[in-house]
Amino acid sequence: MLGVEVIRGAVLPEWIDINDHMNVAYYVLAFDQGVDLLWGRFGLTDEYIRTHNCSTFAVESHITWQREISEGDPYVVTSQVLAFDEKRIHQFMRMYHADEHYLVATAEWMNLHVDLETRRVAPWPDDIRELIESYVAEQGEQPWPEEAGKKMNIEKPLLRTEADIS
Repeated sequence: MLGVEVIRGAVLPEWIDINDHMNVAYYVLAFDQGVDLLWGRFGLTDEYIRTHNCSTFAVESHITWQREISEGDPYVVTSQVLAFDEKRIHQFMRMYHADEHYLVATAEWMNLHVDLETRRVAPWPDDIRELIESYVAEQGEQPWPEEAGKKMNIEKPLLRTEADIS
C-alpha cells in the first residue's frame, strides 16, 4: 500500500446502495474523515480553527473508483502530500481493502488555508508549515500517482457539446 495511513474503518450498512455496494457519497465521506485526521497531524484541529480563526477549504477534488467494496468490508485510507506552498496543499489519498490490499478508490484534493474573518486565502503559520514539511519528509519518496492530475475525456465521442469543442 502506498502513502501514509490516516484512517481505518469498515463499510457500514447504511453506506450500501441499490447496487449492493458502497455508494459514491460515502467514499467522499471516508476520504474527508481521513483529511480531518491528516489535518490533525499538521495541527489544524478544531482548537486551531477557534483560536486562529483560520481553516482550510477544499477547492478541487477528483475521485476515481477502482473496485467495489461491500457491507462490512474493512478499508484503510492512506495519504500522500504531492505539493504545498505558503497557502495551499495538494494531496492524494488511496482507499484499500484492508484485508485483501487491493486499491478500491483514490481521491485527489487541493485545499487552501483561509482566514475565516476575511474569507481570503492566508499563509500557513510557521508551526503548521513546519509540521507539513516534516510529514512530507517522513512520507519518503513515493511515485507520482497515475490518477493524479487526470482530466476526464472520451477520445471518440458520439456527441460533443459546443463547450467540449472549444
